[in-house]
Amino acid sequence: MAAYVISEVEVRDTGAMELYRTLAARSIARYGGRYLVRGGAAELVEGGPALKTFVIVEFASMARAREWYASPEYSKALKVRQTALERRLLFVEGVDLADQPTG
Repeated sequence: MAAYVISEVEVRDTGAMELYRTLAARSIARYGGRYLVRGGAAELVEGGPALKTFVIVEFASMARAREWYASPEYSKALKVRQTALERRLLFVEGVDLADQPTG
């Protein structure tokens, strides 16, 4: 079952952010992840607080998402992340499409 890594980010340092983005993208690809959302336009429809930038990455499973996050490749990006951006990070398990009602 697919799993999603959802990041809500606020850039602190644009130069460091570019380095982080490059390192993170390489590590995500290596672990089979794919970007579904990467900072596109967002519109707040209900609730609050104000929106930040969102990134959503899909992995084949929760185990694969955790493996990516703990990987030596991503650890390089994590070191840069500390100065590049502030974020909230969530891992969310997807739904099994076989369990969805049809019709």
